[in-house]
Amino acid sequence: MKFKWYCLLALMIPSALSLPAVGEEINVADHGVLPGEDATYPLLRLIQSVEGESNITLVFPKGTYRFAPDNALEQFRAVTNHDNSLKRMGFPLFGFQNITIDGGGSTFLYHGRISPIVIESCTGATLKNFSIDWDRPFHSELAVVENNEDDDTFTVEVDRDRYPYTIKHGEVLFERDGWSDPFGSNIVFDPKTQSPIYDTKKYGVNYSKPVKVTAVGKNRIRFNANGRALPPVGSVLITYGVNPTSRLCPAIHIANSSDIRVENVTVYAAGGMALIAERTENVTLEKMVVTSTSDRLVATRADATHFVGCRGTVKLENCLFEHMLDDGINVHGAYVKIEEYLGDNRFIGAISHPQQWGLMFAAPGDRVAILSRETVLPFHQTSVEEVEVLNEERFVVTVSDVPGDLPAGPLSMENLTWYPDVVMKHNTIRQNRARGALITTKGKVLIDSNYFSSQMHGILIEGDNKKWYESGGVQDVTISNNVFDNIGFEGGAVYPLLASPLLTDEQRIGEGHFHRNIRFLNNTIRSFNGLVAQTRSVSGLTIAGNAVEFSSDYPANSEFPSIDLHYCDNVQIVDNTATGFDHALTIAQSADSTDVEIADNVGFQAESK
Repeated sequence: MKFKWYCLLALMIPSALSLPAVGEEINVADHGVLPGEDATYPLLRLIQSVEGESNITLVFPKGTYRFAPDNALEQFRAVTNHDNSLKRMGFPLFGFQNITIDGGGSTFLYHGRISPIVIESCTGATLKNFSIDWDRPFHSELAVVENNEDDDTFTVEVDRDRYPYTIKHGEVLFERDGWSDPFGSNIVFDPKTQSPIYDTKKYGVNYSKPVKVTAVGKNRIRFNANGRALPPVGSVLITYGVNPTSRLCPAIHIANSSDIRVENVTVYAAGGMALIAERTENVTLEKMVVTSTSDRLVATRADATHFVGCRGTVKLENCLFEHMLDDGINVHGAYVKIEEYLGDNRFIGAISHPQQWGLMFAAPGDRVAILSRETVLPFHQTSVEEVEVLNEERFVVTVSDVPGDLPAGPLSMENLTWYPDVVMKHNTIRQNRARGALITTKGKVLIDSNYFSSQMHGILIEGDNKKWYESGGVQDVTISNNVFDNIGFEGGAVYPLLASPLLTDEQRIGEGHFHRNIRFLNNTIRSFNGLVAQTRSVSGLTIAGNAVEFSSDYPANSEFPSIDLHYCDNVQIVDNTATGFDHALTIAQSADSTDVEIADNVGFQAESK
């Protein structure tokens, strides 16, 4: 149970603050929330004063409003796919009905470890017309000015005003607002493309070994690459901290809410994701932008958007996500481990991944599936009758019925009630580390007329019970009329579409297929490697009407099949066209793929494995 702090705060409201009438529009300047000043505490008092009211709009006259953690309300918060901690909040919006934050084109500028906007247990909240930024972001950008193959070193130059640092005992510490980050996760960007450099994974610094550095003049640091390739002169090394403190401050956190709208909001930085939503019904993003400022290459520390255990509809239209250090969008549920069967239809469950601890997995009335952790396939559905939370990791769940022949092997559960439909139209996701979109939901999915250009897979339809424990074998996905531009410039077998569960060496495909009914239709693919799709354990797959055009933007690569089928059934690969390549693109299928039709594809050749 989350602590309802706002009930206690209502007792603390000064009597001089009068409550507005229902539907009132409030100018925040009338309550001491002013540009150029620390708005944190005056805004908190205003939010407290309208707690319990409906149809409230807080209007900000255009300006730059500053928020610092010193006078911010603090609460321990579990934020899925982030690091749980005591969090100080800029906009603590708890328990509201139909509240609107209208920034009027303002910038909300944050300092230090603070969570800008938290929406908890709200119905009908709208955020619009403002931007979120930090005066000092959660990463550092280091320009590579020299490298030396003979001694495996390279030298960077650092703008110390923007990215201050100290060197102690041969180690570099980057100074933030109130703490220092050691050198940790890192990636090399190409400032010409504003993207990760081609074949990114081979460059940078191996930080699994001690990273020793040397000061070599004013604002210059010499690194040893620790076995990785030296980044080219002119590239930029990005370093962004170490776990478990690198995901403490998402820009917008939405939980246990419904009917949330984010419109014309720009996020320039975050110590985590730009937007994370969990256990929320209906979220609409219209013209949301995640991008870097003009003097930075990188935007957020993690994903642009992420949705865990949501339902209703997740809708994104006319959005731009670029320069973030993780995915554009990720939609999924969560597999939880069954640690023990207690009898009487009762199980001890455990949240499987540490960055999901505190997740509300289920509530009475939810429908859940029990599945084998070996095959990752469900064998029984039942309903939740009771949930007893023991701690942020473990809980006891009582279900309505359990099969008499409950298998003895490792088991998991997934929540079938909390999966959303997804609509993505007219969005651009580009120039980021990792993938464009990860879609793992049993709801109906439409991804139409978008532009993708990412370092890794364009669209990943996965599901795994081994690493991130992201559940949701898909049932109905249409991917149509999109542009996939130079997908996979990290190198390797990286596809515009990858649909496959992620399995450990101990796991195996069982009887039946994990994913169903995926249609990849009429997309345009500009490609240096000719890759289109790789699929595994899919029943009902159509790849049709796609145009693959050769791109010379990156080194040509023909090492992998263009379309690669493994254990798929009821497949149509028809009417696709490849142009500009000096060889026919390969369509490969494994022997355990069945009912496969391959016809009328121009510039492709089929072969069996």
